[in-house]
Amino acid sequence: MTKAIKLLTALPQAQRERLMELAKEVSFPEDARIFEAGGTADRFWVIRSGAVHLDTQVTSRQRVTVATLGAGDMLGWSWLFPPYEWDFGAVAFSNVRAYEFDGPSVLGLCVEDPLLGLSLVRTVAEILAHRLETTRGKLMDQYAIRRRTGLL
Repeated sequence: MTKAIKLLTALPQAQRERLMELAKEVSFPEDARIFEAGGTADRFWVIRSGAVHLDTQVTSRQRVTVATLGAGDMLGWSWLFPPYEWDFGAVAFSNVRAYEFDGPSVLGLCVEDPLLGLSLVRTVAEILAHRLETTRGKLMDQYAIRRRTGLL
């Protein structure tokens, strides 16, 4: 399994400093919906403290948490890829403090500094690969439990 990657520690210092020039400190109270699946994805966050649940709507009344993110984790990657819409929803599980980045401004910085752009995209790809492997493992565990208990 790939190792969990933290965006700000994975970038070289000079690139991290350039990116942080665009950071804005924000906070979300517990239970605040940060974004909804299908909404316009024009920003991302790096969580400083607290926890965020990524969720998906499975029925008209039921949401399922697919991941929990905490300090150092990047929240949101859909700002990087067309059609720039959130694939999941996100809700603050506790009070959250984060750095917020405007997606179009970061993309502009990536055009100005292609090495930063390459580092950023590679790091986001590593983050996504780790999350995909983690989700796959959870699904396999659930499958094994259901099979063992006769639910399949």
